[in-house]
Amino acid sequence: MSVALTSEQIQAALTSLDGWTVDGCKLLKAYKLKDFKAALIFINQVGAIAEQQDHHPEIHNSWNRVTLWLCTHDAGGRITEKDLTLARAIQSIALP
Repeated sequence: MSVALTSEQIQAALTSLDGWTVDGCKLLKAYKLKDFKAALIFINQVGAIAEQQDHHPEIHNSWNRVTLWLCTHDAGGRITEKDLTLARAIQSIALP
């Protein structure tokens, strides 16, 4: 079972996660891409990373906007180190 991070740990981690915020008990980031095709490319890149890490985000797509929420289900739907690791990996994707 994963261990949920404290608010202080999350806030400290957010300083190195550009654009990520806390939405309730989840990490959140919204991306605005060039168009729908670019959004789909980005979503597929996120999906590949998520599969590698065996940790899957909630993804919402609306034309050129992609919103991601990260939390860990076996930690009661709260934020864990798994979420921070995935957020860092997603952050490293070069946007199409």
